[in-house]
Amino acid sequence: MAVQSLQRDYKVIENLKMSKVYLPILDKLLKDITQDYYNSKRLLANDKIRIVKWEKIDEYFSDVHVATAGNDVILRYANMALKTQVENLLLSHQNKEQVLE
Repeated sequence: MAVQSLQRDYKVIENLKMSKVYLPILDKLLKDITQDYYNSKRLLANDKIRIVKWEKIDEYFSDVHVATAGNDVILRYANMALKTQVENLLLSHQNKEQVLE
């Protein structure tokens, strides 16, 4: 979800006057988040867990269909909670980068 949000925002930031300042930051963040996504997906695959489908129910809730070795599970999340988690993830990556510099 974070990757999708950054990709959508990328198109908007490209049109800003200061895009040359923001795009490298966004590129680095997108690269880091994408790498984390693939690492997490690989770890889940080792345990025979995979996300089958992400389904928006309405403006307030989304369902995530998860397949495991034993059974399939549908998890319901509040969209605002998901948005907050994505924001926190991006902020933590940004803060981690600032500490390393």
